[in-house]
Amino acid sequence: MKKLKKIPIFKSEDSEREFWASHSASDYLDFSKAKTAMFPRLKPTTRPISLRMPAHLLERIMMLANKDDVPYQSFIKTMLSEAVDKKLKKAKV
Repeated sequence: MKKLKKIPIFKSEDSEREFWASHSASDYLDFSKAKTAMFPRLKPTTRPISLRMPAHLLERIMMLANKDDVPYQSFIKTMLSEAVDKKLKKAKV
């Protein structure tokens, strides 16, 4: 096992970023002792959008969401995510 170097103390995030861009983390960390981290409370970054759709389509979406007992906007996000995943899988991207 090689001897690990000591990680320096950084004055700023920029200096740390520059350091790691030019140094290998394997010289400073023993990855064989790494553990998988779980962050169950992390939420993906979201961005509000404005989306125009026919009123009858929105009513149908709201009806389906109500049947599943979920907010209609969450229902729309789920449906879009599934459709995008299916399309990407089909396109093999």
